[in-house]
Formats: sequence, C-alpha cells, structure tokens
Amino acid sequence: MSIFRFPMLVWLGIGILIISLGVRQSFGIFMMPISMSFDVGREFFSFAIALQNLLFGVFQPFVGMAADRFGSKKVIMLGAIAYGLGLLLTSLSSTTEAFYISISMLVGLGLSATSYVVVLGAVAKVVPAEHTAKAFGLTTAAGSFGMFAVIPGAQSLLTHFDWQTALQVFALLCCIMLAFASFMKTAKVETNIGDQVDEQTLSQALKQACTNRNYWLIHMGFFVCGFHVMFIATHLPSYLADKHLGASTAALALAYVGIFNIFGSYFWGVMGDRFNKRYVMSSLYLVRTVVIAAFVTLPVTDNTAAIFGAAIGFCWLGTVPLTSGLVRQIFGARYLSTLYGLVFFTHQIGSFLGAWVGGRIYDYYGSYEPIWWSTVVLAFIAALLHLPIDDRPVMIKIVPVLS
Repeated sequence: MSIFRFPMLVWLGIGILIISLGVRQSFGIFMMPISMSFDVGREFFSFAIALQNLLFGVFQPFVGMAADRFGSKKVIMLGAIAYGLGLLLTSLSSTTEAFYISISMLVGLGLSATSYVVVLGAVAKVVPAEHTAKAFGLTTAAGSFGMFAVIPGAQSLLTHFDWQTALQVFALLCCIMLAFASFMKTAKVETNIGDQVDEQTLSQALKQACTNRNYWLIHMGFFVCGFHVMFIATHLPSYLADKHLGASTAALALAYVGIFNIFGSYFWGVMGDRFNKRYVMSSLYLVRTVVIAAFVTLPVTDNTAAIFGAAIGFCWLGTVPLTSGLVRQIFGARYLSTLYGLVFFTHQIGSFLGAWVGGRIYDYYGSYEPIWWSTVVLAFIAALLHLPIDDRPVMIKIVPVLS
C-alpha cells in the first residue's frame, strides 16, 4: 500500500501529532524567559517539565483505556481542550502552584490524549495489519517534523513578543487539533486471526496480555529505549561541554537527531512490514549498541558529535512503530491504545531513570563514562530480549456469560 493511499484518518492523526509533539518539543526554549519572569532558578522550570513528562506517562494507560472504550475521536478532542487550557492558564499564571498545575498536570494530560498511543490506536483500526508498521512509522516521523515546524515559530514569537503571548498562540493551535479530531470517524476493527476481539472485554484483554511472556519482553525493551532517549537528550549537551566543545555543537547534534529521526522512523516502520518485527527490533538495538560504543570510544570532536547525532537519530524513535506494531500483531487492534499505553508508561519510567541516574552517576564519579557504557550494555540486552518473542497472534479466549 502506497502512503498516499492511506485513509484520511491517518493524515488527520499526522496533523494532530505535528502540533501536539511540536509544541511539546519547544518547551526548552521557554526556560530562560519563564525563569526570569518568576525570578527563580532553572530548577523551577526543569522540575515542571519533568513532572509533566512523568504525568504524561502516568495518564497514558488510562487515556488508552478511554480511547478503546469511547473512541479515539472523543479522547483526542478532550485532550486538545485540556492541552489548550493548560497552555492558556500557564500564560496567565502568577503563582508557582498555578504554573505547576497548568503546565505539568493539564498539559501532561493533553499530551497523553493527543500523542502516539491514542493516534496509533486509531490508525491501527483503519490500516491493514500487513501495512501497520509502515503507517506507524509515518505517523511517528510526524512528531519529529513537528519539532522543525513549530520550534522556529516559537523562537520568532519569543523574539518579537513575550513568552505569555507565545503560549497563547500555542493554545490557539490546539483548536486546529480539535478541528482535525472532529473529522475523525470511528472505524470498525477488521476481524482476522489476530483480531478476533469483538466480544472480548477490556479486562479479559488485560489479563491475557499481562500473563503473556512476550508482552513483558516488549515492556523491557521499551524501557531501555526510554532510558536511552532521555539520557542522551538531557545529558549530551553537558557531556560535550565537558569535552570543551561549544554549545553550537550540541545544538547541531540534537538537530541532527531530529532530522534523521524523521527518515529513521519511516525506514524502520517499512522494515517492520517487510521482515519479522522482532528481528528488526534486535537489529535496531544492535545499531544503537555500535553507535554509542563508537561515540564513547573515539575522540569527541565537532564532527564525531554531529555524526553521532545523525546515527543515533536514525534509530531514535524507530522503536515506536516496531513496538506498537508488535503489540498490534500479537494482541490485535481492538485494545491497542490500552496495551500500548501500558508499554509506553514503562518507556516513561525508563526516561525518568535515564535523566536522573545520568546526573546521579556523574555527581558520584565526576564523569559520564560509566553511564555511557551502561547504555551500551542495555542496548545489547534489549537486542537479545526481542529474539525469543513469539510474535504469532494469540488466540482470543472468551469466557461465555451464563444467563
């Protein structure tokens, strides 16, 4: 199936992700103006964003359950409202408590309801199983494209106006997400050997997944992904500064991460449709193993930092279409938002630990070397974890109700 023949729901989902994740990726450039406005240190804003990401993960399973029960359309619309309201109230906040409630809680909830888990769950219901990973790869790439579509505009708004006005403009963008969601039609799940779930209840689906060894192997692999992504995103600039490289080098390396992630997400998704997803996942983690090991072994220069950004970016979020695709392939599309939402929560736990443990180890050893080599080992373990996964569709066990 050509990407141009994907159903309209896929393209609406891509538009929603561009706005939702594009706005989220721009929060970093608000740190200085907001910290100065509240006359506090950087930890004030950093903690707010950290709490936002944690709540993003905590809300995810419940939002996924709501999407599976009431439909993605309603959940995304409510999420867009929460997102926009959170941004608006953040721009009007005059106290730290109001600031945390708005940007951490409301925006965190809005992100949960308008990002990958819910959108991919909707996409899975309209795309044939054999093209799922490709469709997931395309929608995942949209998140990185949003970074480049939204961040320059945010920087321009901060240059010509204040941060409050910039967030209010972002709140208006949430109205576009609301409009896109309003055109989404709830699709009926196609029934096949892997999707015989029309009569299965949510509790039955959860019990079946949670007693399945393959599901927990997927959890462990995605935990490693979260650890990698947040450790590198949080600590790469400091690591390069320790190597006496300028801030522009770190910015360029992170820019390359985003650019090459666009192509990588789609590439790994296509590979997941053509080949066995578990082997493709193992290959991706082996690539990460080699890339990270080479980076910490070779001399760190402007060139090696840029190459590392491009290489790690190519396999940055390629795990998303493959992981969600595996969950869909094994357990079907009916409760994908719930089951993948739980896996994504594990990813966020890894993200939290990647950011925190990275700093903890640096403070203890005075060097990032131990944590870098830990990420190499974790990548190799993740590659091994996916090999024994049995990706055959499970047979749905329905317990008849006696009248």
